[in-house]
Amino acid sequence: MNPTHIDIKDARKLCLHRQALLTRCGFGRGPSATLAAIKQLGYVQLDTLTVVARAHEHTLWNRLLAFRPSHIEQLQVEGELFEHWSHALSLLPMESYRYALPLMQRVAAGEVHWYKKDKQETAKVLGRIQDEGPLSSKDFQDKPEQQSMWSRSPSKRALEQLFMEGELMIPFRRGFQKVYDLRERVLPDWVDTSTPNSSEFARYLINSHLQAHGFGAAKEIAYLRKGMGAAVKQALLEMAEADEVMPVMVSDRLYYCQPDLLELAGQTLPRAGFRILSPFDNAIIQRRRTLELFDFDYQIECYVRKENRKFGYFCLPLLCRNRLVGRLDAKADRASGTLQLLHLQLDAQSGDRESFYRSFFPELRRFASFNGCKNLQLRRISGCSIGAHRFRDFAGS
Repeated sequence: MNPTHIDIKDARKLCLHRQALLTRCGFGRGPSATLAAIKQLGYVQLDTLTVVARAHEHTLWNRLLAFRPSHIEQLQVEGELFEHWSHALSLLPMESYRYALPLMQRVAAGEVHWYKKDKQETAKVLGRIQDEGPLSSKDFQDKPEQQSMWSRSPSKRALEQLFMEGELMIPFRRGFQKVYDLRERVLPDWVDTSTPNSSEFARYLINSHLQAHGFGAAKEIAYLRKGMGAAVKQALLEMAEADEVMPVMVSDRLYYCQPDLLELAGQTLPRAGFRILSPFDNAIIQRRRTLELFDFDYQIECYVRKENRKFGYFCLPLLCRNRLVGRLDAKADRASGTLQLLHLQLDAQSGDRESFYRSFFPELRRFASFNGCKNLQLRRISGCSIGAHRFRDFAGS
């Protein structure tokens, strides 16, 4: 079958539509809306950084009109969500549990995820949870053997090992502190626990990626899925032969999509309003895809040496009308109630237009409120000629 060609503007629109970034009203309200959004995305990444709101909350807030972090807590307690490794630690729909089993089983068989398994320590930790019920790392009194950033106490390493193996699950958190319990006391009875074979797993990866992103290449679909590259390529060929997926060309790159996506290409969809994205947002987490699709070379710079940073420690991509138009290095100073705009960098094509600020400033206020801040403080702006005085007018109004 010859590939269908999709214009780059239509490709962006379709991708953002599947990412639920064209509207905040598509899922409704309340916990059921939060669950529907996570199912659409396939997963939402968790991260410990709190420069602004945590990654999973930020990602869902951008897609839901009335999102509350308590929705996640409720869904997790009710057994609708579980935590495990996707490409990173993530919230996943419980209905996807069986597709986490291959990784759990590899780790249980000896694959090292973070640390080599200490059988004596894991047995001790498991015994305490069996006898005492759910425990967090704070319930163990040992300390890290070293003081480096990534050091963990023996009990914490054991908890993480047992979690990765699937012996323990996280039924809830206290604050952001993980609480662990035995799988058999957490996993709902309705969950399918049969291990998918390689072909089943490949098809799951393909379908979940195409549902969330609209279209994808084999490398993107198998991204950070150890040993799945060949199986994904084979499954794509088989699915294309059966017309379950279709080849498409965007610019000069070959992708695959589900047939119903092409029906949307010619339809009028709303353009994305303004979004201040998390660095871990599903829409931009694969940086090469972001560059190829949006012509936006993005890197989160908290992992870059200070002297080599271009845009700032925690720069947030700015999405406006289906384009990525800049970065905002922001920090929420919750004690003073101030959202500090350490560096606002805009491209001249957008940043020198008055219409840009009519979209940006209301969203900036909304983002500040989401972060518990009432005040805005701009330290630096670059890339446009009118941004500084437009911000002064806005802040003074």
